[in-house]
Amino acid sequence: MPPTPGVPSFAVIPGAQVHRVLDGRHEEVVRLIESAYRVHGGGDTVNPPSYFLRFPDRPTSRIIALPASLGGAAPVDGIKWISSFPENVAAGIPRASAVLILNDPATGYPLACLESSIISAARTAASAALAADRLTEGRERPRRIGFFGTGLIARFIHQYLVGTGWSFEETGVYDLSEEHARGFAEHLEREGDNGTVTLHTGPEELIRSSDVVVFATVAGAPHVTDPAWFTHNPLVLHVSLRDLSPEVILAATNIVDDIDHCLKADTSPHLAEQLSGNREFIDGTLYDVLTGDLKIPDDRPVVFSPFGLGVLDLAVGGHIYETLRADGQLAVVDDFFHEMRRYG
Repeated sequence: MPPTPGVPSFAVIPGAQVHRVLDGRHEEVVRLIESAYRVHGGGDTVNPPSYFLRFPDRPTSRIIALPASLGGAAPVDGIKWISSFPENVAAGIPRASAVLILNDPATGYPLACLESSIISAARTAASAALAADRLTEGRERPRRIGFFGTGLIARFIHQYLVGTGWSFEETGVYDLSEEHARGFAEHLEREGDNGTVTLHTGPEELIRSSDVVVFATVAGAPHVTDPAWFTHNPLVLHVSLRDLSPEVILAATNIVDDIDHCLKADTSPHLAEQLSGNREFIDGTLYDVLTGDLKIPDDRPVVFSPFGLGVLDLAVGGHIYETLRADGQLAVVDDFFHEMRRYG
């Protein structure tokens, strides 16, 4: 992102514009995410620990701050502020909401505020699609997929898999809410490319019948505890991070996006570290896979646990900002920065 000359401007980018820039461009977004991973793996990012704002009177809810700085060919600084209020679902609105602030690396001035729930879902799904492609490279592409959890993230992951060339002979669906599971199954049947869509009545049958298992739940603690369910060695996209017991993690090949970020906040890998007393069960990062430094064995289940890096949000948000700016579609807030003279 080039330096901003003169008096800076500030734009507000609503979700409708975000959607228009990203809609149908799954392969392009996956390339953005891969580039961000490579920049991060090469050391040209700053990605501090996320800060969790929790509430004693609302223990299931939280708001997370993800500050970050992305270098490379399109540098940008910023912060994502994303809330997770699970009780929203019962009220008929999405669990998560978010904004992303982009800052000019040259002046530090904020450039834009973007609605970011779509950005967050897109970068998460693109990360999962990228991992699925690279972690199954050199083998026959899996044809049976199972979705454990059927919210917005599951829908986006499905879109990004299909949008990057995946098709399925069998698609399994399971959710604690039968209503949500049925709604997601109906969505998959309308979308096509999913073969036979099956509603499962329990997690074991979903996992055992899937070559790729997508965990996209709001679980706060492990609830899948039997390693025997994974003896057919599936690829597990462990997007929600807290579904698997330490025993399941320790019996698998484990790939993460960033080791230090992923092994904290009582994620499943963090619990596995506490149980084992070391980090030797982590086989490497997605960057190691992208660079060819890590080959994936086929004699164990493969679990990809992405913590979700702020630099990924910046990569997608910066792309949206530049696309709208180049097209003359930025909604600039006039006189947002009011006092611009040092001495008045």
